[in-house]
Amino acid sequence: MLILSRKIDQKICIGNDIVLTIIDVKGDQVKIGVEAPGSVKVYRQEVFQAIQSENKAAASQPSREQLSRIFG
Repeated sequence: MLILSRKIDQKICIGNDIVLTIIDVKGDQVKIGVEAPGSVKVYRQEVFQAIQSENKAAASQPSREQLSRIFG
């Protein structure tokens, strides 16, 4: 893990297309702005994990087509 110190309005570049900007720092909360192409999906970790869990659950359930083949 790379650990960087930044001040308000300073930026971090990731590759050629992603820029993180420190917007505000209040106590233990940091506001970060993310500039990325529309093709790059950006999620908070807890949202990303929820999406992954839902996708796994949906993939393990039989589809309507599979059910109609089984039950006619």
